[in-house]
Amino acid sequence: MVIPLYNCLALTQAMLESLRATLPSGLAHEIIFVDDGSTDGTREWLKNLSPSNGSATPGAPFRVVLNEQNLGYAVANNRGAALARGEFLVLLNNDLVLLPHWLEPMLAAHRALRERAGPIGNVQLDARTGAIDHAGIVINRQGKPEHARTLPPRSQRLFTSLRRVPAITGACLLIERALWQKLGGFDASFVNGGEDVDLCFRARAAGYDTAVALRSIVRHHVSSSAGRKAHDEQNSYRLARRWRAEFIADSRDATRSWCRDYLRAALAEPRSAEHALARRALLHASHLSRTPPAEALADLEAGLAREFARWEAMFPDVARASGP
Repeated sequence: MVIPLYNCLALTQAMLESLRATLPSGLAHEIIFVDDGSTDGTREWLKNLSPSNGSATPGAPFRVVLNEQNLGYAVANNRGAALARGEFLVLLNNDLVLLPHWLEPMLAAHRALRERAGPIGNVQLDARTGAIDHAGIVINRQGKPEHARTLPPRSQRLFTSLRRVPAITGACLLIERALWQKLGGFDASFVNGGEDVDLCFRARAAGYDTAVALRSIVRHHVSSSAGRKAHDEQNSYRLARRWRAEFIADSRDATRSWCRDYLRAALAEPRSAEHALARRALLHASHLSRTPPAEALADLEAGLAREFARWEAMFPDVARASGP
């Protein structure tokens, strides 16, 4: 377990308590805290931890890494993962509340995917409201990654316990340590955002699937660290420059949304609907066709082009350096 820390001591203590209460009995594991320059008493608390009172089980390996300055989420996780010795890495944010049986479905999803198993995530509920905050990351109508906040229909969940998605959040992520090493961990050029999506797309480019374990549920105090969103636009621009073509190719959630909107408009004004397009939209929206109408893709590409124009105006130096 790799747990990066930056302040929020009370949340860290509650998270550790929930971790101790929910890990399967007898599970061989290690807990690696990486403090990224906390100033709120977290470091003093870490000094007082010992294997008997700080680990999930008495005598379990327990280590602390202290960064002398705040180096960011990617570097903190990379430093912790470099010390890990187990078969799996589990990245955990310090603002999670882990619920019973959160880990077992993630391991089961990994086994189900066999040799194609890449990063595995789970369902995350907003700790304040109980609403679904994360059921995977999908590409939206602007061609950008966003959290899926709905589950597959209950009838579908009766027959499958996992959902393949373009990406997952790093807040609660399981991955084979060998694959993490093969991929090189998180790209530290992302600053507190985007590194998890980038990791998933690199895994998928290497032939691995990213999935959500639908029966694993945790609670998450979303974006509790100060300054968490400060670099969102830069991170989004970097992601889109690197994965623009893949975002378009992985956009079925967005194109199905476009199709549903088109069909609603066609029902409201049936004489204005183009019947062949309505048929293609219905097939795609109903998951009977994986191929979206060209009009849906054009709408997505136009949305992404608008985002690029906005980013290029915000970051002209980056735009000039990246070239045409």
